[in-house]
Amino acid sequence: MHIGRLVTTAEEELARLIEILPEPLSAVLRTLPGEELLEVLLDLGRLPEARLTGGVVTLDERPIEHEDLRHVLDRIGPLGEDNRAGIERTLHRIAAIRNRRGDVVGLTLRIGRAVIGTIDMLRDLVESGLNLLLLGRPGIGKTTKLREMARVLADDFGKRVVIVDTSNEIGGDGDIPHPGIGRARRMQVPKPDRQHAVMIEAVENHMPEVILIDEIGTLAEAQAARTIAERGVQLIGTAHGNTLENLVLNPTLSDLVGGVHTVTLGDEEARRRRSSKTVTERRGPPTFDIVVELMDRAEVLVHRDTAEAVDHLLAGRGVGGERRREVEGRVTTEAVVRAKARLPTPPPEPMPAKGPVRILAYALSRELLERVLSDLDVEARLVRNPGDADLVLALRARADDPLPRDLAERGVPVHVLKHNTTADMRRALRNALSLVGGVDEAAVREAVHEAEHAIARVMSEGVPVALAPRPPALRKVQHRIAARYHLETISTGSEPLRHLIVHPSPRALDEHGLPEEG
Repeated sequence: MHIGRLVTTAEEELARLIEILPEPLSAVLRTLPGEELLEVLLDLGRLPEARLTGGVVTLDERPIEHEDLRHVLDRIGPLGEDNRAGIERTLHRIAAIRNRRGDVVGLTLRIGRAVIGTIDMLRDLVESGLNLLLLGRPGIGKTTKLREMARVLADDFGKRVVIVDTSNEIGGDGDIPHPGIGRARRMQVPKPDRQHAVMIEAVENHMPEVILIDEIGTLAEAQAARTIAERGVQLIGTAHGNTLENLVLNPTLSDLVGGVHTVTLGDEEARRRRSSKTVTERRGPPTFDIVVELMDRAEVLVHRDTAEAVDHLLAGRGVGGERRREVEGRVTTEAVVRAKARLPTPPPEPMPAKGPVRILAYALSRELLERVLSDLDVEARLVRNPGDADLVLALRARADDPLPRDLAERGVPVHVLKHNTTADMRRALRNALSLVGGVDEAAVREAVHEAEHAIARVMSEGVPVALAPRPPALRKVQHRIAARYHLETISTGSEPLRHLIVHPSPRALDEHGLPEEG
């Protein structure tokens, strides 16, 4: 009876969406197979289209006009700050496109359905009580699966389930949630940038056993997710990114799978691992125990041990997984290994001068380089034996030769010069040896002021803040200031545009609390 009622409701909801469209369009939509309809596109000056699972259908030969858009807007709820609206007690989503003046010039009407049985392939993972993260491209069904998980956990297992519903996509528009979530409770989010605060409110105020979150996309939300997981609440969510590799490479969200940092190994450890001295490793335990990549609506790739999968990925080994397919109502499972190259290692930070630095000049004029070293008055000397080098300066045209490439793999910093000129040599040496190189006290004060202003924003808003490009010595000053507040800094970009990004850290949140709305 419950399943039948959901099917009937889906048919009624589709009819309610069709009713808000101008008559010529709604008449054509009624003739299309409703179960195949995905979304309707209305763009000013273009022909209206309906996207179905099997292709695209033009709804009218007359381009969309302002009156058509107003006809729809007058029949839906008000657009929120995320330019989304809905139809009460339905799962449909209407998203607006605006011009530079803020006028609506396009609408996307996305069909929402509560579908029974969409998580049969993942039911054992949902029942496990472990934290589960879903990844996949837009429109592949992440939200639909999340909604069905909430219903199964609340109705079939009798758990206390709370949904943090930022855009009302899981529980539908209006104050009364859609029956598709079953007995699960739904908390709406007043503004998209408050999702992290509502996540914490849910766990502190309503004693849930399970929390479901759609579209984790900011650093504050990732940190709130870790806080929830550490309190023993089962966490099920979705995040931006198609694959585990995407997530690991995303500095904002990599903490969901343990985070990534660069470690410098000793000579003996590097030899034991047969790796370079600078390696990328997982920083800590992942927030989510299991990661599921949605390959298609009937195919997924399951990583049962997120920590192990990330470690394999960072080490350049094949990333294992469990491929599950649903064919004619039957789920098949097979183990797969997806080989991936090592993730790119961030370039080493400029090395400080400690005693005479041994420099190898590769495809560069030694005479010009010696003259530059003399002008800079640094403790450094040129060497001819590659095994003695602490630093390599190489001409870009020859930087891919076997010798500099081998030295870089062994952890020796290799700085590449565009031209064999004294100007390029001087610039490279200043970067490599952390020389301020003409930076005056005013520049230092400016860098300090910028760092303090950024830290204030990070602490109050909980968002990462990028600083302006600075020389290596000034970046080091800014890094030290951020470290006093237990904030994390990442150096990114290539010289002369290399700069720091200041990130909140779990320790800073513990000491100062999650940011309140400013």
